[in-house]
Amino acid sequence: MSELLPGSIQRAEMQNAVTDGFLVRIGKETLLLPEADTELQTGQEIEVFIYQDKKGRLLATKNIPEARLDSYGWAPVIEVVENLGVFVDIGIPKEILVSSDDLPLLKKVWPVSGDNLFVSLDIDKKGRLLAKPINEADVMAELVPASPALLKTPVTGRVYRSTKAGSFVLTEEGYRGFIHPYERKKEPRIGETVTGRVIDVKDDGTINVSLLPLKQEGMKDDAENILEYMEKNGGTMQFSDKSDPEAIRETFHISKSAFKRALGKLIKENKAQQKDGKTYMK
Repeated sequence: MSELLPGSIQRAEMQNAVTDGFLVRIGKETLLLPEADTELQTGQEIEVFIYQDKKGRLLATKNIPEARLDSYGWAPVIEVVENLGVFVDIGIPKEILVSSDDLPLLKKVWPVSGDNLFVSLDIDKKGRLLAKPINEADVMAELVPASPALLKTPVTGRVYRSTKAGSFVLTEEGYRGFIHPYERKKEPRIGETVTGRVIDVKDDGTINVSLLPLKQEGMKDDAENILEYMEKNGGTMQFSDKSDPEAIRETFHISKSAFKRALGKLIKENKAQQKDGKTYMK
């Protein structure tokens, strides 16, 4: 049995070219490096990354990924497989599985092709390489503290964790952000890139982020959404400025105060009117 661990980085000596690439020697073992590179020469020493092919055979590659057994790196999602997980590209010839066990229970927030996960590598009980999304402890350990000057500034990040409490993001600068469900119109996916604004800088250096537009911009969008809702329901709706806040949030994904502002705008523009606890298009 091979003593080489998949996911490890090794010094290898070039042997000879073969049909599928090159043979390299690592200690007492010889592995295939399935890459065409005319600059490689017999006897040359290179650094390689060890991985397995689909049949479980150990191979070597000159591509050293950022995501390793002891470090994290961003990896684009290539394929989503129902009940299995997602496959990500860490920069080697083989895509690596992120198990469904390490993804949210709600599949609507699973990543899709093109999203990016911040992962490290692990080896399962069968000796196979897996990719593991970053955990909260490691995020906090590597935290870049945010300055109070960031308050109200725009920020872009990728979602790395999703819970009932809200969504957690890592920003381009390395800040850790939190998005409360009330600060978004829809729940973002794990790995999705989102842009919002900083609404609070916490004492521990983390930030709270809102994905909602500013009031004036939001009022216009909310008013358009309300009109569209009424159009789809025969020009009327069971909602008014007296309606239950939770019913409003569940239907329109906005607060009651935002709903009242948008509704007031429509009434002022003579596009809607309220009567008997209902609202009608004009």
